[in-house]
Amino acid sequence: MLTRRSLIKLLAGGFVAAVGTVAFPFLEAFAKPRIETYRLTPKRWTPGLSLKICVIADIHACRPWMDGRRVASICAQAQGLDADMVLLLGDYMPGMHKLAEPLAMEEWSKPLGELSAPLGVHAVLGNHDYWSDIAFQRDPSREPVVIQALQAAGVSVLVNRALRLEKDGRAFWLAGLGDQIALLARYGHGYDTGVDDLTGTLSQVTDDAPVIMMAHEPDVFLNPDPRISLTLSGHTHGGQVNLFGWRPINASYGSALYPAGLFRKAEGDLIVSRGLGCSSLPMRIGNWPEILLIELGA
Repeated sequence: MLTRRSLIKLLAGGFVAAVGTVAFPFLEAFAKPRIETYRLTPKRWTPGLSLKICVIADIHACRPWMDGRRVASICAQAQGLDADMVLLLGDYMPGMHKLAEPLAMEEWSKPLGELSAPLGVHAVLGNHDYWSDIAFQRDPSREPVVIQALQAAGVSVLVNRALRLEKDGRAFWLAGLGDQIALLARYGHGYDTGVDDLTGTLSQVTDDAPVIMMAHEPDVFLNPDPRISLTLSGHTHGGQVNLFGWRPINASYGSALYPAGLFRKAEGDLIVSRGLGCSSLPMRIGNWPEILLIELGA
């Protein structure tokens, strides 16, 4: 028999469940990142080369979802991993306009500039870093303001550039690809027009040392170049909404095929980060924010 007390408990339980269901997407959006660890030896990897990489992707700095204090907290968490190098995979700028307030660039660039690692802190840009820069959209020959902010903070920016690095006397190349959908159609560009130059970037690789490629979108892996041992990407947010494997939103064609995790082909490997922030809507479902810790050749 249903008593008054039982009815009250039942209604209260239903109310709590309903509130939890509504609040959970926002809980994930505000959550402390998990450390997602990958251990692998990529193809064509130099024997004896052991490398520990921290990857931060898709910050989408804005108030209240990703303010300066939260960016600083994420950077402190990443710094505690003691990686050989820290890689920033783009989309520092907001992905929302009506539900968020932009930050002054120093609020997010200063914490990133305080990151340090023996082999440096290196970055590429994401599509939102270009899309939010109206002056660049009107004149793509201009240097994007996000590059200026990162460099002013002491971060190395690799846009269609390759850099030769060494650890314990063993060399490897770190390359950064220009964004693949940087230019918007409404400014007279084709929507899918990018500033990426894979051929030009790889032409800077002058020996057989393995290549690690930073590419904001994983679409470059649709036709992987066999000279690249490992590609690292963000952009997807893991679909941002993931309901038991169903991802109704995909940020690009490559995002649908490579939403998150490790993907291996004969030509090379790809790791895609679920990233940290939000785009379009301030919610994440089934995609807890994450920082990657990648151990290569261990």
